[in-house]
Amino acid sequence: MIGIIGAMNEEIVQLKEIMKIDETIKIGDFEFFKGEIFGKKVVLVECGIGKVNAAICSTLLIQEMKVEKVLFTGVAGGVNPEIEIGDIVISTDLMEYDFDCTAFGYKNGVIPRMESSEFKSCENLVAIANKAAKNIFENKKIFTGRIVSGDTFVASVEKIRWLREIFNAECTEMEGASVAHVCQVLKKPFVIIRSISDKANHEASVNFDEFVKLAAQNSKRLIEEILKLI
Repeated sequence: MIGIIGAMNEEIVQLKEIMKIDETIKIGDFEFFKGEIFGKKVVLVECGIGKVNAAICSTLLIQEMKVEKVLFTGVAGGVNPEIEIGDIVISTDLMEYDFDCTAFGYKNGVIPRMESSEFKSCENLVAIANKAAKNIFENKKIFTGRIVSGDTFVASVEKIRWLREIFNAECTEMEGASVAHVCQVLKKPFVIIRSISDKANHEASVNFDEFVKLAAQNSKRLIEEILKLI
């Protein structure tokens, strides 16, 4: 069973349209759609925006829906200056950039008393995602690297410079690292896939509204291709 998460309805609605839904299970505010896509058993869910929503949803997906691996699809703001709107980022690892215990001598993003605060994606799923992306996005740039998450919609040139300098991030968003955190703690393989909807600068909110549907469509096409290859 494969879990597929998107933060917003725009990020899952196109997958839902092609899915053969056998059952809908509601737990709290979450609706889990169980069924098949391309013959693969999946559970599709919209987790809502932000790290806490994503963490709750991921935990339920693993503990209650019994998924064995997790794919997160959606949009993000570019941090790497080489990344443009419409490009694809596949996670090698993720960090929570807004976790700050620097007052105690820790580096930004380090969570005290955890073995690691760098939540590493499943290498096999990363390889499959890369192959899938190259199969369908020949004319787009595919980046593989670190994704950072925080409970802020980044729309600041200064902030993206900081995220690049401190974390060497490729892109920034609001859910992926918390999904990765849950998967690491509960020992489930995962990969986070993001399509760039804006460049996280002062024009980010305008670009986001304009390109979110296109970026979500790119994410949907990539998930389809991944499911064919898994």
